[in-house]
Amino acid sequence: MQWQSTDVEVNRSDGTKNSETFTPAPAKDQFQEELVIRPLHSGDIYASFQFRTLWDTDFLQEGQKKVSHYRLFPKSLGQVLSKFSVQELHISFTQGFWRTMQWGQPFIPSPPGAELWVWFHHTVSDVDGNWKELTNVLSGIFCASLNFIDMTNTVQPSASFKPLGLGNATDHRFLRYATLPREIVCTENLTPWKKLLPCGSKAGLAVLMKSEKLFHSSFHSQAVHIRPICQASFFSKSWELRQTLNVVFDHYTSGQGKKEWSLFKMFSRTLTEACPLASSSKVYVDITDNPEGELFELSPATPLLSQAVVLGDRRTYSVYDLTRAETFGQLRSFNLLLRWKGDSGDMLRPLLHAERYVAGFGLQTGEIHTVIYNNHPYRAFPVLLMDSVPWYLQLYIHTLTVTSKSRDNKPSYIHYQPAKDRHRPHLLEMLIQLPPHSMTEVTVQFERALLKWTEYTPDPNHGFYVGSSVISALVPSMVAMSTNFTQDQPLFSSFVPVKEESSYFVRVYTEPLLVNLPTPDFSMPYNVICLTCTVVAVGYGSFYNLLTRTFQVDEPSPPLAKRLANFIRRIRGVPLLA
Repeated sequence: MQWQSTDVEVNRSDGTKNSETFTPAPAKDQFQEELVIRPLHSGDIYASFQFRTLWDTDFLQEGQKKVSHYRLFPKSLGQVLSKFSVQELHISFTQGFWRTMQWGQPFIPSPPGAELWVWFHHTVSDVDGNWKELTNVLSGIFCASLNFIDMTNTVQPSASFKPLGLGNATDHRFLRYATLPREIVCTENLTPWKKLLPCGSKAGLAVLMKSEKLFHSSFHSQAVHIRPICQASFFSKSWELRQTLNVVFDHYTSGQGKKEWSLFKMFSRTLTEACPLASSSKVYVDITDNPEGELFELSPATPLLSQAVVLGDRRTYSVYDLTRAETFGQLRSFNLLLRWKGDSGDMLRPLLHAERYVAGFGLQTGEIHTVIYNNHPYRAFPVLLMDSVPWYLQLYIHTLTVTSKSRDNKPSYIHYQPAKDRHRPHLLEMLIQLPPHSMTEVTVQFERALLKWTEYTPDPNHGFYVGSSVISALVPSMVAMSTNFTQDQPLFSSFVPVKEESSYFVRVYTEPLLVNLPTPDFSMPYNVICLTCTVVAVGYGSFYNLLTRTFQVDEPSPPLAKRLANFIRRIRGVPLLA
């Protein structure tokens, strides 16, 4: 909504009139939306939605009047920040696993299932109490199972998760991190997520978010990130709400084996307008590997091009500005078409990659293997590995080994917090130096605990999930990274702040583990109950009938001829036959 100046006549006390012009103050919040489409070397399509709402206010400033009027920023989240004194909040819901070796690095990574990590304000006295109430409230807002987050799956990382917004908080007592690797993402999670947008799903890029198409994909992830950032003037603080949705479409299942893509084929809808409340609404298509149009053809074509340094590489994008009327043409409909012409070739291997698996046999002991790959040909760099293991997997920390190129690799930093049965999980953080072009393997042995019969899940033979390992690193960049943040930068290249020109921050998640535990035969109680009920019904029931039933002698009835004779005698008034 654009404010315009208005001429107002003011009556003075002396009777004269003075014409003054009042210009209302500009709005303190703004909204941006963008869609990035990246054709992958595997033939799949990676689509990333990003929505950012900026609000020039401070929920946590002491002495400030309580915020009661909300325009673009969702009121439900604003009240949560204020009530629980949240400094930063990051939550994601992911279905599927991101295949780094086939798809490259995502813009914003997330592990399978649900992930939640929160920085609380330093004035909070009872962090655990606020954390418990916050998870219950977020569970209701997003229709998720976040209420199952408790102290048995919550950790306090010391170095892996730093604030992404203002403030250099180093006291990890105000940080809480938890994952639910078994959380299933469904339409009931997407609907409240879309309602947080200023235009909802009625206008703008959110029109494309059709549940039937989004969940019929190889990978789907939706996230909400809230953090305080510095305004362009560097004199005030703003709150940034960034909603992201990443999806990968498989051309064999969604495209019927054809490499022709369009917005309508991917989402069953086309774009007709930008969100009226958005100050910027753009669609980017990555054409870095297609400079001359030999790999694929875009229709309609656009003369607008943009370059951005993303994940240490300079990328080129075709830009479609939805705020311009000429983008939609005469039909008032924008349907981007991508038609492949040739083979996309091999993809460059990501510089950092990791995987994890469980080894061993039997149901007593086992071994967790975490393999980290440094694919840089000549540069070594450190990585920070964080593992959160449930308490029922009892780690033998003295068996921890780290090897690189068949040699021992001693970590320069180790932080280990042992688990307490039914109270808290294991927490292991290590700083490991990765040699160039190497494979580093981290192994640790564990013993499986025997749970109480009430602690097993309804399907215990399926196994128990262990959350993904988290690997954080500053990876050497191929080009110089820009350390200057401007409001004109695309949203997909401005999420993680850059502090060095020679490196960029990357966070990698491994696969979650599925571990079998010693499981009793839950069918035996059922068999015992059935046998006991049968014995009670047959044995005790018969004995009870014998004790409580009354027995009487039943005299035999007279013959039919005698009964007829007595009937006639009764009519005639003659005595009956004995």
